[in-house]
Amino acid sequence: MSKLGAIGAKLHRGEVSYDFIGHRKFWFSLSAVLVIISLAGLFARGLALGIEFKGGVEYEAKVKVTDHTVQDFGDAVKATNAKDLGDPVVTTINNEKVRVQTKPLAQNDIGTVRAAIAKEAGIPAEQVTSQQIGASWGKQIADKAILALVVFLIAVFAVIWLYFREAKASMAAIIALIHDVTITVGLYALIGFDVTPATVIGVLTILGYSLYDTVVVFDKVRENTRGITGSNRYTYSDATNLAVNQTVVRSINTTVTALLPIGAILVVGTAVLGTGPLKDLSLALFVGVAIGAYSSIFIAPALLAVFKEREPGMQALNKRVTAKKAQIAAAAAAPVGVATAGAPAGAAARSDVQDTPRKADRATGSAPTPSSRPMKAAAAGRPQPTRKPRSKRGK
Repeated sequence: MSKLGAIGAKLHRGEVSYDFIGHRKFWFSLSAVLVIISLAGLFARGLALGIEFKGGVEYEAKVKVTDHTVQDFGDAVKATNAKDLGDPVVTTINNEKVRVQTKPLAQNDIGTVRAAIAKEAGIPAEQVTSQQIGASWGKQIADKAILALVVFLIAVFAVIWLYFREAKASMAAIIALIHDVTITVGLYALIGFDVTPATVIGVLTILGYSLYDTVVVFDKVRENTRGITGSNRYTYSDATNLAVNQTVVRSINTTVTALLPIGAILVVGTAVLGTGPLKDLSLALFVGVAIGAYSSIFIAPALLAVFKEREPGMQALNKRVTAKKAQIAAAAAAPVGVATAGAPAGAAARSDVQDTPRKADRATGSAPTPSSRPMKAAAAGRPQPTRKPRSKRGK
């Protein structure tokens, strides 16, 4: 068995554990900071929407890419002084193509920019491809993405409610999903990654990964808390923490297994193919899967425990468990001699009376005085002979 497997077995048996639920204030505070930073970046900087959402003109030309390609083509396009040109976005593709994206241009300016790109690349203008993308198409994509997100959240709430018969589980799962999406989108805003339709697909996909891990943990919580109010061994938080420890190795293995191929696609899409849908999709998936694993371990179960601990039955259970733990702690801390203090007075007196002859015999050095009462049967069940007086021995 591997070292990680041995640790997982000990976690499942409860031999070792980490108090995920007990440290929930720290993890809640960390998530609150991440969400605040993400929202600040989102409202302060905004998202760098791709040309598919804001509209514009996209040019592509074959060229031998060098270290100065991006700068040279950007300066060449700016030198045309086209109306409403703005700052063109120049990227390279697989070291053999250059892509230039501009804001929407007039028909005459489109030809002027194409000629400037062809001149810089040293090819005829006919070999420079161009396409116009309207902003209305991007708005339709954005509206459909928002609608899909809302429908997805409603469906998730209903399915989890029906499966676990618990609205609080649905609330915890939805909050965790919103937490994942907010941090992922905020990271895009802070770093300045372009948001394309592939990014939207990736963001919607990560919801499934996050929900999958959360449902696995919740299912183990349900198993550990079945009939918990009828005992006084564990609180709901204790049982939830045990469930997280029992599934944490599985969650880590699942996450690492998912991140490895996604990371490979991200490296290929960025270093080999350059800017494109593959990079946008894999980047959103990589960030979202990592954040989803974090929320399914540290956020969603803790939220469920907080919601459930507010119920009257769980509060009564907490009092019983606390009282039992206090009794066990008091009994363990009491000295051994205290146990005889509670013995009945008669028993103590009988013990003193029985021990008095033995003490006297030891003091005088004489043989112990035999008891006048017959001895009871031994442990083996055979009766022992009764002592006779000396006057009757031998008769």
